[in-house]
Amino acid sequence: MKSIYFTLCLLIMVTSCKTDSKPSDTSSEKNDSLVLIERAKAIHERVITLDTHCDINIKNFTDSINYTQNLESQVNLPKMKAGGLDVAWFIVYTGQDTLTDEGYKKAYDNAMSKFDAIHKLVEDIAPDQIELALTSDDVRRISKAGKKVAMIGIENGYPVGTDISNVEKFYNLGARYMSLSHNGHSQLCDSNTGEEDDVWLHNGVSDLGKEVIKEMNRLGIMIDVSHPSKESMRQMIELSKAPIIASHSSARALCDHSRNLDDEQLEWMKNNGGVIQTVAFQTYTNTEKNDARNEAIKDIRKEIAASLGAKWYDWGEMKILSDEEKEAFYEVRAQIIKQADKKASEMKDFPAKVGISDFVDHIDYMVKKIGLKHVGISSDFDGGGGVEGWSDASETFNVTLELVKRGYTEKEIEMLWSGNLLRVLDEVQAVAKKLS
Repeated sequence: MKSIYFTLCLLIMVTSCKTDSKPSDTSSEKNDSLVLIERAKAIHERVITLDTHCDINIKNFTDSINYTQNLESQVNLPKMKAGGLDVAWFIVYTGQDTLTDEGYKKAYDNAMSKFDAIHKLVEDIAPDQIELALTSDDVRRISKAGKKVAMIGIENGYPVGTDISNVEKFYNLGARYMSLSHNGHSQLCDSNTGEEDDVWLHNGVSDLGKEVIKEMNRLGIMIDVSHPSKESMRQMIELSKAPIIASHSSARALCDHSRNLDDEQLEWMKNNGGVIQTVAFQTYTNTEKNDARNEAIKDIRKEIAASLGAKWYDWGEMKILSDEEKEAFYEVRAQIIKQADKKASEMKDFPAKVGISDFVDHIDYMVKKIGLKHVGISSDFDGGGGVEGWSDASETFNVTLELVKRGYTEKEIEMLWSGNLLRVLDEVQAVAKKLS
C-alpha cells in the first residue's frame, strides 16, 4: 500500500478549493473539499504511478549512502513511498563531448557506472523494496507485490560510440528507452540546441544513427525524441517501425522552448501512436514566470551557495562545466534552492514559483490537441525538474489531486500516469518480436 502524507494536503485543499469565503458556506465547502481529496486519495492508491525521467548520482548508490535513506535527492525510496510514486525510470545520462574515440570511451565508462549503480540498488542494497522491470507485465507484477519499480532509460546515445553492438549491451542491462542526443549534436543525430545558432551536423539523423534506430527496433528499445532536433524527430518517425516517445517534454504552444514539442510535432506523435511525457521542469513549463522568479532569487542563491562553500550556477552557466563538476554542483543544488526558497517565502510580494497548475495546463493542452492516449507524466527530478507542489517524489499525490480537480476520471488518470507509456512499450516490444 502506498504511504502518503495526506494530512498537509487536506489542510491545504480545504482552503484552496473554496470558491466563496462567506461564513454560511464554510461547512459545505470544507465537506466538498474533503470528499474531493478522499476520492483523489483512493484513485492514487489504485493506479500505477510512473515517472519516466529521474536522474541519478552514483554517489547515492553505495553501501553507506543510498536510496533506502531519505537523502537530499528528489527521488529515493522513502520519498517514493511517502508520495505514492510506484515506478521510477532511472536515467543513464552522459553529457555531450567530442566525437572522438577518447570521448566515446569516457562516455561509455560513465554510462556503465550508472548501470552498475542501478543494479546495485535493486540487487544488493534494497531487493526487498525495489525491483527492476523490463516489461509492462513486470511493472504490474512487482507493484502488486508491494515493491517499488525501477526501470532504465538512456539520455544521450553518445556512449554507443561507433560500435552498434553497445546498443544490445545496454538492452541486456535493462535499458528500455534511449535518446540519440542530448544538449549538443551527437554522432547519431542533431540536438534541439542547434536552434540557438542554426548550426547542424547531420541535418537530422546520421547514417550511423539510422543503423542504431534499426537496432533499437530489433531489440525493443523505445526511441526517445525529447532532446533531438525537430528534423531528427521527423526522420526518426519515418525510420522507426515502432511508436516513439518523448520522455520529458511539454507543449511549445504554452512555453516556447526548443525542448518542447510544437503543434506539428504533437500531430506527428499522434499519427505515430507515441506518447509525450509532460515534464514538470519549470523552464519548460512557464519560462516567463520562471525567469522572473530566478532573476529575483539569484542573489539569495549565490549568498547561500557561498555560505556552503560552493558556487551557484544558472542552467546557461552550467554548459561550460564538466560532468564531474555538474555532479558536484547537483550535490548541493537542492539544498541551496531549498534554503533560498525559505528565505524568499518570508519576503513580501516575491515572484511566485512555477506550480503544479502550470504543469497540468500542459497536460490539458496536449490532451485536447491530440487525445489523452498520447500524453503521460514525468518530472526530470534530480536533473533540474520539479515545480511548486511536485518538488520531489514525496509530493506525487498532488499531481493526481490536481487531475481530479480538473475532472479527469480514474481511467483517464491511470492512462496518464502509466497506461499510455506501458502501451507504447508493449507495442515496441511486439515489433521487436516480429522482427526477430
